[in-house]
Amino acid sequence: MEGKVLARIAAIVFVAIAITATVIKVTREEVPAPLSIAPVLQPSADPLRATLRRCQQLGEAAGSDADCLAAWAESRDRFLGRTPAPEAPQHSGDP
Repeated sequence: MEGKVLARIAAIVFVAIAITATVIKVTREEVPAPLSIAPVLQPSADPLRATLRRCQQLGEAAGSDADCLAAWAESRDRFLGRTPAPEAPQHSGDP
């Protein structure tokens, strides 16, 4: 008889542990993994970009606009990685 009683006690302890583990698992709050949110990239205000947009809206007339020609030259220099050459000083014709 002592073996049967010991087996019953072991079974009761096993069931009690299983129930306790189940209750803990069910009542535990799951913390969601923190979402890594990428920062929103705000382009800085670029006056060249605004000028190029204006020239784009001008259409064919932009080909004779001095501001558009200068903006295109600056854009080309930026793309090619060239530094703009310093402007030569203008002489008033005095010898």
